[in-house]
Amino acid sequence: MESQKTNILVIDDEKKYREVYKTLLTENGYFVNTASEAEEAIGILKNKRYNLVLLDLILPETNGIEVLKKIKDKFGDTLEVIMVTGYGSIDSAVKAMKSGAFGYFIKSSDPASLLLEIEKAEKMNKLLKSNKALKTQIKDNDYLLKSKNEKMEEVIDIARRAAASKANILITGESGVGKEVMAKFIHQQSLREKTPFVTVNCASFSENILESELFGHVKGAFTGAIENRKGKIEEADGGTLFLDEIGEIPLELQVKLLRVLEEREISPVGSNKRIPIDFRLISASKRNIKKMVKNNKFREDLFYRINTISFEILPLRKRKEDLKDFISYFFKKFSRETNTKIRDLGEGLENLLIDYDYPGNIRELKNIIERLVVLSTDGKIDKKFLPVEVKKNERNFTQELNLKNGNYSLKKARKKFEAKFIKKSLEKNDNNITQTAKKLKISRRHLSNKIKEYNLKNN
Repeated sequence: MESQKTNILVIDDEKKYREVYKTLLTENGYFVNTASEAEEAIGILKNKRYNLVLLDLILPETNGIEVLKKIKDKFGDTLEVIMVTGYGSIDSAVKAMKSGAFGYFIKSSDPASLLLEIEKAEKMNKLLKSNKALKTQIKDNDYLLKSKNEKMEEVIDIARRAAASKANILITGESGVGKEVMAKFIHQQSLREKTPFVTVNCASFSENILESELFGHVKGAFTGAIENRKGKIEEADGGTLFLDEIGEIPLELQVKLLRVLEEREISPVGSNKRIPIDFRLISASKRNIKKMVKNNKFREDLFYRINTISFEILPLRKRKEDLKDFISYFFKKFSRETNTKIRDLGEGLENLLIDYDYPGNIRELKNIIERLVVLSTDGKIDKKFLPVEVKKNERNFTQELNLKNGNYSLKKARKKFEAKFIKKSLEKNDNNITQTAKKLKISRRHLSNKIKEYNLKNN
């Protein structure tokens, strides 16, 4: 066991039992404190964070069940309680469990069974914390799961419906579009929402290390393997495994992953032992996996295994309708986090942010706005702190109009702007004239005439 992984409070009126538990648990790497009665224990719990309480069912001045109720009432789900008694009573065990106890231990039983019960409580505590953190992340990222763009609305609807199935899912899209956020959303909407969500970025590891990361290894499997190590696939047992950048997995490892998906068993590196496994796979990639299959860089049989359901998250430049909401969200988020009240965004700032195409997508937008908030003065955002590439749009347009050296008439300047604006609108709507006309709030015929007038057909 890892050193001091759990803080345990032992509550027992008999000194000899307190000392026995403290010795046993300390030797197994736990931090242990003791209390002889209820009020002392409550005081200790108020002053230090504990993960687990061993509580004697029979105490001098009160019933252990009543103390259990007080602990759960005051400290909620922040710790687990294991009831301990010298009298094996099924009735008292059931009553304790109904009152919130995690488990039950009889003093005459083998101490190994107590250690096993504590390990189970640890796993439950860890899982509760993980799920709580995941739900918080999903709530914080709600802005990503709403869209005014029709294609993105379809994607979100597919994700929501796919969540209820057991099907493997492949999410594609450029870097920074929110593929992991979508994967977490699917997990939270699924029947596995209370189980582990385990993430592996396949691009972060060399081939040998990635194999150990996924499948685990046994002691002595290779140089540096000084102990048994559970892999991420086994950690995800019962839950969801998210393989980010799955296109980076080497071909040899793809074979091993395919076997796991087909046989639902894994073998740690250096072991012949077969471990049954049950997990839901969600994969993601910024690369074109179909193209990789054609170029023999990704196994076709694995490709069909991982993409029972697949969809692409659009880049920001193709969902500009959402930009205002994203910008507003991030300004509020970072204003709150930095305790800064933003009063003035500065002239033209929002237009510059909306006009930019964000090759880094939502991640880039988030970083830009965080920078602007941090560098704000007295609640005012100054566009001089925008990255050069964002400000360049403004400079390019000024140069196009040749305002410094030319004398454009208002009519000519308006036409130049209109041509540029229509061209960008067509690009954002994949040159769909009907869709672009709808967004510009003009008729299709009107837009067609403008395309001919400005010779935009082949641009």
